[in-house]
Amino acid sequence: MTTAIHFDLRKSLNFANELFKRLEASGHRAVIARPNQRFSRVSIEEREEPEKRRDGFGPNLWSPYRPTVVYIGTIPIGLALIEMNEKALIRFVGGKYIREADYVAPTNTRSGSSYSWTTPSEMPSGRLKLVAYCPYRKVSWVQEWKETSKAPLDKRIPEIIRGIENAAIDLVAKLEEADRQAEIREREWQEAQERYRREDDRKKVEQSIKESRDELTQVIQRWAHVVSIEQFLRGVEERAVSLAQDEGARVLERLDMVRGFLGTQNPLDFIKSWKTPMERYQPQYADTTLRDGEP
Repeated sequence: MTTAIHFDLRKSLNFANELFKRLEASGHRAVIARPNQRFSRVSIEEREEPEKRRDGFGPNLWSPYRPTVVYIGTIPIGLALIEMNEKALIRFVGGKYIREADYVAPTNTRSGSSYSWTTPSEMPSGRLKLVAYCPYRKVSWVQEWKETSKAPLDKRIPEIIRGIENAAIDLVAKLEEADRQAEIREREWQEAQERYRREDDRKKVEQSIKESRDELTQVIQRWAHVVSIEQFLRGVEERAVSLAQDEGARVLERLDMVRGFLGTQNPLDFIKSWKTPMERYQPQYADTTLRDGEP
């Protein structure tokens, strides 16, 4: 229930009390929703005759922390009772605003208090509006009953109850369809996630093959380079024995220095360090297999 200036609380309480008693008498349970129920409240339009939609979020209307719902069988229907606003001309006088219709011009025009001005504004109308809505976000349904001067809301309670009962029947099918659509969306999302995972797995498999091949090419190139160095060193060693003793000794000494500078040059160490595609990445799906570098 939304509070406004001059809100007729007694009128609102009397109507709500009578409505809830009639609902209970018809076998329908009206309660405040439990904290663990994930019900939502619809946006309430408080203007009696809205000319256009508001930009942004609209007015900051007060509302209870938990919605009021009535159960028609097992179907909950949210209920909100507000006092509507109406457009009116108001006058600022004596430090406050009053309706222009309530303004009485002062008889002493010389008094400074006669200074005032008017402006259009929205004011409480004194007329109630009941809003029934589906408290589940998955279904959009709202029905309103507006009070008029010729049709008080408390006189329309039987009509309101019939409207709520008929709406509950329609909501059963709408909620079932919403659940069905939600299941379809969930299944489509799961399938899309599965396709993404499979595609990601395939890309990682291809990447592991590429990296393994690239590294193997580097191993072969390094092996060929090492073999050429080893051939060079052996050639130097073979020729050193044909030199004079002192000169041959100096060459062999320098050859030892070269070997020490180059460090280990065993080609087998290179092939041992190479990783196969399966060593780089294990496929997540049984139908994505690798065999020695091939998918």
